Amino acid sequence: MPDFKPYGKEDLEEALRVLRRGGVILYPTDTVWGIGCDATNSNAVKRIFALKRRADSKAMLMLMDSAEQLGQYVDVPEAAESLLEAAGVMENGQKDEWGAVRPLTIIYPNASGVTPELIAEDGSIGIRITKEAFSNALCAGLGKPLVSTSANISGEPAAATFGQISKEIIDGVDYVCRYRRNDNTPKQPSAIIKINTNNTFNIIRS
Repeated sequence: MPDFKPYGKEDLEEALRVLRRGGVILYPTDTVWGIGCDATNSNAVKRIFALKRRADSKAMLMLMDSAEQLGQYVDVPEAAESLLEAAGVMENGQKDEWGAVRPLTIIYPNASGVTPELIAEDGSIGIRITKEAFSNALCAGLGKPLVSTSANISGEPAAATFGQISKEIIDGVDYVCRYRRNDNTPKQPSAIIKINTNNTFNIIRS
C-alpha cells in the first residue's frame, strides 16, 4: 500500500468548519471517496440527496470514530459486539491482503438522534466505525456521526478514485478535502451485515 503523509491540519480544520456550519464536504474514507455532512442536520442531508439525485426513501449510512458513540443512536444487540471484534473495531480482527482490517458496515435496529431522512422505513440505520486516519479525525472532531455516501450520481458507478469523481459532484459540495487525492490504490466497498431485533443477523454483502 502507498505510504501517504499525514493529513494537513488546515485541511482537517477547514472540513470541520464547513461541517459545523451545516455544509457538505467531499472526503476520503476507509473505502471509496464519500459525500458527507453532519448526520443531525436535516437541510445538509437533503442537499446530499438532491446532489446525488437519490430517492429519499433510500437511507444513507453514517461513520463514527469509535464504538462508544453507538449507544447514543441505536440499540446495540449482543450480536453486534462479536461483529465489531471481527472487524477490528474493538479488538484485532482478520486482515485483508494488505494487512488492513476489512471495513464493516452494520445495519442496526431502532435508530434515533439523527435526521429522519437517514433512517430506513423499518427504523434501522447503517453505521461504520472508520479506522482510516482522516475520516476518523473528522468524526472525532465533529463529535457527531458523519454521513457517508459514495461520490456519484445515484445509479452511476461509484468513483474508485478521486480522479473518477464527476465535476457535478465536486462543484456541488462546499469543500473538497485535499488529503489522498492522489491515492489510486484500488478500494473495495465495505462488507454489510444487518442485525435484526431478535439478535440474529443477515449478511447483505460479504
